[in-house]
Amino acid sequence: MDGVIINSNPWHRKAWAEYNRRFGIETDEAMLQRMYGKRNDDIVRDFFGAHLTDEEVHAHGAAKEQLYREMIRPAVNEALVPGVREFLGRHRHLPIGLATNAERANVDFVLDEAHLRPYFRVVVDGHQVPNPKPHPDIYLRAAEQLGTAQRDCVVFEDSFTGIEAARAAGMAVVGVTTTHDNLPGVDLAIRDFHSPKLELWLANR
Repeated sequence: MDGVIINSNPWHRKAWAEYNRRFGIETDEAMLQRMYGKRNDDIVRDFFGAHLTDEEVHAHGAAKEQLYREMIRPAVNEALVPGVREFLGRHRHLPIGLATNAERANVDFVLDEAHLRPYFRVVVDGHQVPNPKPHPDIYLRAAEQLGTAQRDCVVFEDSFTGIEAARAAGMAVVGVTTTHDNLPGVDLAIRDFHSPKLELWLANR
């Protein structure tokens, strides 16, 4: 979702920096780079330390995500990756699923605020599987729920961990270069969903 459906990473960066500052933690670029594609429990333990209890990890994650939603709410529709709504509309006859490491509250927020929920037959978040990306669990669960063979799935990803997860699941990968300019290991790289290469590539699969 983040970086593929909505270009939310600039707001996540701002939210983490502001939230961490409340606890005397200055957030550098290396920390922000490490967060991409990760589940919140991994990010919180990275930023605050592995000694935290599960309850403390959850509390930090929930508070930061509340701050993120407050920041991005006025700009949700403007932050959608260009062409994504039209792309989903053109392919709504196909089994489309959303598989994301994002918190469920953020998933519901984006799908409802941007009115995208009808396009997705299944929604799987990172807490519904034993292991988050870069493990393949989340993509395997989505494919299972869609009733689609792994070899017939195309994953859209913006993060290195997501690409690793999709490859481990035996799926084709389209890289969306909203987060990183270079995405090794993808079958096709696009800047956004207006790319003329995308529909041609999909038609020839």
